[in-house]
Amino acid sequence: MALHIYDTRRRRKVPFEPIDPGIVRFYTCGPTVYNDAHIGNFRTYVFEDLLRRTFKYLGYNVRQVMNLTDIDDKTIRQARAEGVPLAKVTAPIIERFFRDLDALKIERAEVYPKATEHIPEMIALIEKLIERGYAYIAEGNVYYSVEKFGDYLQLSGKRLDQLRRGVRINADEYDEKDDYHDFALWKGWTEDDGDVWWESPWGRGRPGWHLECSAMSMKYLGEEFDLHTGGVDNIFPHHENEIAQSVAATGKGFSRYWMHCAHLVFEGEKMSKSLGNICTLRESLTQGYSARVIRYVLIGTHYRQGVNYSVDTLISAKNSLARLDTLYFSALNAAGPGQIRPAIQDALPRFRQEFVAGLEDDLNIAVSLAALFEMVSSIHRLARDVPLNRTEGAAVVDLWEDFDRILGLLIPEGVSLPDGVEDKVRQRLVFRKNRQFKEADVIREELQRQGFTLEDGMGESVVVWSEGRRIVKIDSENY
Repeated sequence: MALHIYDTRRRRKVPFEPIDPGIVRFYTCGPTVYNDAHIGNFRTYVFEDLLRRTFKYLGYNVRQVMNLTDIDDKTIRQARAEGVPLAKVTAPIIERFFRDLDALKIERAEVYPKATEHIPEMIALIEKLIERGYAYIAEGNVYYSVEKFGDYLQLSGKRLDQLRRGVRINADEYDEKDDYHDFALWKGWTEDDGDVWWESPWGRGRPGWHLECSAMSMKYLGEEFDLHTGGVDNIFPHHENEIAQSVAATGKGFSRYWMHCAHLVFEGEKMSKSLGNICTLRESLTQGYSARVIRYVLIGTHYRQGVNYSVDTLISAKNSLARLDTLYFSALNAAGPGQIRPAIQDALPRFRQEFVAGLEDDLNIAVSLAALFEMVSSIHRLARDVPLNRTEGAAVVDLWEDFDRILGLLIPEGVSLPDGVEDKVRQRLVFRKNRQFKEADVIREELQRQGFTLEDGMGESVVVWSEGRRIVKIDSENY
């Protein structure tokens, strides 16, 4: 089947058809860099990475733009609190953001525009809106008149007559309360802004947050592009306002499709900085969970369903990865000559078909992961009596690595065994060969207390694991 996605505006799954065949141009709402992004933010960024990788796997060329909001009320407030220029606050946060992206194996977008570097484009967009009668000047500010735009609220399904009338919003802070009406395109300078301002036809000031995304997306992707993504909290008012100001300025359709990711829940509540219940990637890493395990938690639930981030889900992810790794390393370490058996040769294309079919169905990750685990079980069953030969192992590894082009977590990172651990594994192998199972179990339990899990693999081999990563494979033939 062709790729189908759930379009927020149409409220149903639809075939994905880009404007230009073979090319996907999409925009993702990036972080506001007054503080470090948290795990809840990365849930959305991992979803967008899965989407990007799926596009590429299916043969599309991708041009992705993710903005960096380095100018708004929050960044200004943080700079004034620290008594430093704005860039002194935002630059190190941006640097840490990219390090977190790399740790989670989130592929880099093609463009990361900063709001502070696109003020001329924003001023030009405001001038168009004033000229076309959609914006007006009041007390040094420029506002967008939402009643002038007939299709306002098409994305969220809200009704304009349900919004409070006569309310002008001159702030970047926002939530999902129904009290938003006209919103600020340009905010006149106040003492609270300090030295953060730019000259404009309406006096000193700075752009409104909603305007920033419209100006930057259209600069790098054109006045019409294929797809806009973000979290569900972006739908109203942010994405509604993007549509209103962009379409009003150009007369064109702006984004053809819209996709939104559900919240991550932490201890029963949405994770957000405003609630003070955030957890950063670095905090999770210091608690002993690898970035690979965290990525699995963030990717392992369908993007339109909420994710519960907890110790239990992290442990479950760790165990799932360990199970998946058993097949990868069994195949990687397969030895001996031979041809691929018909049962394995027939099964591998079926697993690939099921894996890809899940992704083509609005990134139905549950179907794709089910195909992976069925592949693990099936290959292990086939290899129970006759271990994989080198040809079969290579075919499994090739398919596994092909899947990892999309998931970005199937290939574990190996490390060396700590001193003394390998000797204990060797001793346990000797006990098992001599059928001294009680003594062998004592060693297994001792290693488990140290954080290692031993998987008895094909033949007499033992695979040692720690934090979901394969450490070393020790085969009985070595003794």
